[in-house]
Amino acid sequence: MKPVLQLALDFVDLRRAIKNAEAAMAGGADWLEAGTPLIKSEGLEAVRELRRLFPRATIVADMKIMDAGRLEVETAAKAGANVVDVLGAASDATVRECIQAAKNYGARIVVDLIAVKDPISRAKEVEGLGADYVTVHCSIDEQMEGKDPFETLRGVAQSVSVPVGVAGGINSETAPQALEAGASIVIVGGAITKAVDPREAAGTIKGAMATMVAVPTQLFRRGSEAQIREILQQISSANLSDALHRAGVMQGIRPLFQGIRLVGRTVTVRTYPGDWAKPVEAIDVAQEGDVIVVDAGGLGPAIWGELATHSAMQKGLAGVVIDGAIRDTCDIRQMRFPAFTRLIMPNAGEPKGFGEIGVPVTVGNRRVETGDWILGDDDGVVALPKSMAAEYANRGMDVLERENRIREEIKTGSTLSKVTELLRWEKK
Repeated sequence: MKPVLQLALDFVDLRRAIKNAEAAMAGGADWLEAGTPLIKSEGLEAVRELRRLFPRATIVADMKIMDAGRLEVETAAKAGANVVDVLGAASDATVRECIQAAKNYGARIVVDLIAVKDPISRAKEVEGLGADYVTVHCSIDEQMEGKDPFETLRGVAQSVSVPVGVAGGINSETAPQALEAGASIVIVGGAITKAVDPREAAGTIKGAMATMVAVPTQLFRRGSEAQIREILQQISSANLSDALHRAGVMQGIRPLFQGIRLVGRTVTVRTYPGDWAKPVEAIDVAQEGDVIVVDAGGLGPAIWGELATHSAMQKGLAGVVIDGAIRDTCDIRQMRFPAFTRLIMPNAGEPKGFGEIGVPVTVGNRRVETGDWILGDDDGVVALPKSMAAEYANRGMDVLERENRIREEIKTGSTLSKVTELLRWEKK
């Protein structure tokens, strides 16, 4: 089978999906998929409209069928779908009903192996039942944890003779890898639908598939633990807070100057108001690239100033966050050392040595532990717990990518409320 680029239209409104489909098809996409969110939101009218607008295209209805296979395949096929999706986790009875119904209505069946515990065995089983295709699918939520589908893809592709599709964060870098691993159908969603120019993005991916040469990209990539810092450096505190369901913000902690940028792992300090001994000692404990986060009870006197800043810069630290007071702010601004604080005052306290380094602290009403991640910029500071750092750094990147696409749609003469169909989605 000649390699196919399938565009997954995982939108919740048909107008945006169609706009994206038109651009991607012009760029070289082969098949159009009415994604599950689109079908759930718009119903099979989405499939009917895609069929009307793209009469020669192969239309895939990602129904994710688990039951009532005959009825669901029939309705999707009558709406204009050439290929209908059933979950590999469905019973054999459901898969058989889907296959039989597809034969009756001139459609084909793809079995999606998402969340199947033994995808190789299941792929063989559904091939035996008569499936036309199987798809190895790494879910969006798994992608956010840094997983990819390629190891499973290789095993499945070597085990069946039907064409194999692959979905799961594919982009211009990984599309050739998907073909090398045995895919015939490369299913791409966000790398096209969230691109500033979907037509160009589709063309780039199609070109990478044709030449088998990866095209580097900074977006549409999901990283593991090792890439957390790299990802956080590309996104904003607002992106990360959105990813955290509008949470993570250190309330009342403000940047010392505009144009500030802070990313790093935390070394926590708990001290008493005005006692600057432990914050300064923490500089010696911290490693290059770390951020010192100090709980001083939200009170003065100052526990950090110019000399501590020089010391921190000498050590290569990324910055400091203080729920207390800071001084010598003019000097610190000139040094461009990333500092965030609740208070500014000229008087310093005394180095009494009370408190601890490396213990859980509360800063800006946010619990922080040593090893957590901090992202700070002009809007403030967001704390990211280490236990979920890779996943939510990736989700923050997803927020950035979606906003990039919405911004471009606004630039074409629309407005935010119109692009997002705000009135339609207000809670009733």
